[in-house]
Amino acid sequence: MKLASIDIKSWLERETGSFFVPVHTKAMKLTDEMNEVIEELSNASKMLLDNSAKEIEKRNMKTYKRARALNKLGRLFLDRLKQVKTPNKISYDEFARFVQDTQKALIVTEADIANWFPRISPFFIIDRRKFQVSFEKAKLQLKELGEFMTKEYVKTKTLEETFHLIERLQVLEKQVLDCKERKRNAEGAKAILEKEIAETEGKISEVKSSGNMNQLNQANVQMEALATELKHSLQHLQKPFIKLQSLSLHGGGSGLTQDELEKLNLYLENPFEAFATEKLGYPILKEVLEKLERLMSEKLQLKPEKERKARQVIDNVLRKDSLGTFHERCREVLNLRKQLANSTEIAETQQGLSKLQEHVEDLTRRKGILESEEVAIRRAQNETLEKTKHTKVDIEKSILSFMNKRVHIE
Repeated sequence: MKLASIDIKSWLERETGSFFVPVHTKAMKLTDEMNEVIEELSNASKMLLDNSAKEIEKRNMKTYKRARALNKLGRLFLDRLKQVKTPNKISYDEFARFVQDTQKALIVTEADIANWFPRISPFFIIDRRKFQVSFEKAKLQLKELGEFMTKEYVKTKTLEETFHLIERLQVLEKQVLDCKERKRNAEGAKAILEKEIAETEGKISEVKSSGNMNQLNQANVQMEALATELKHSLQHLQKPFIKLQSLSLHGGGSGLTQDELEKLNLYLENPFEAFATEKLGYPILKEVLEKLERLMSEKLQLKPEKERKARQVIDNVLRKDSLGTFHERCREVLNLRKQLANSTEIAETQQGLSKLQEHVEDLTRRKGILESEEVAIRRAQNETLEKTKHTKVDIEKSILSFMNKRVHIE
């Protein structure tokens, strides 16, 4: 038999109502009756407490000690009965706990009666008899509860647990629907963000390709190309420059002036900037190369092959002016870039670009948060679906065990 999960509870109630409802009704009736008996026993305990307290006030030496003992017993009985909690909702487990708690309270009370009532005798005989009548009534009521629980109520235990499983299934299915809704909302919000990111990136591209900004970008590209070419042209001077720098810093007699040393440091950090900011004819570079050439074999101790390649570059620069035309190009591009970068239009455009890029970064960050949320929702949904699947199987097994009917919950 195939049943929708929404229909399983009503179907089970119809199928089992004829024997489950009477048993459940009787359990509630017996619980109420037991509560009335416990209330009666509590009143009897309060009677012992009150009457013994009155006798204590009389300070009669014959009854004083026994009145004190009975007063203490009355308080113990009353406190003990208060600890027996009535179930808020009747179920087999709650009923069994109620029976067990009541049983514990009565067993200990019966032991106290056996130990102390004979010692109080012959005083308070009427009060003790009234209490014992209520106590015996409570024992009989508890016996009825115990027999009902073990002979009748236990038969519906599995059925009751099945109803609990159905309630759990309903909660789980609601959680699945909630996960789906949250996932839809997250996906919708992410789609909006992705659209806004694409639109903003489009605006950034438009700004970068417009007017002086495009010229600035082209100047930057040319600078990068020239910097790469310069780095390649001077690559064999890298090691000699480092050794010359070290010689200067440690007082080894490099012969470099302060200006030449600063320029050498810049050639090592940013060759293009150092070269493009030289005056026509790049005089500082030439001075550095001349001193480098003199010191190369004396103090720098380069490997023969490295020294040979370095001397060849120095010769090309000093005597063949291999970088002359290249230097003019570098100066022109650098000056053009400075002019463009310092213009008011470019400053305003870059400010606008900065705001657009910050907006894209913020949108991307928010998108990342949503993606993390999606992953968490998906994980929670999968876990809940797995719990739902197992709960359905447990319900099907329970129905098979006590009704001998095979059902499949869809």
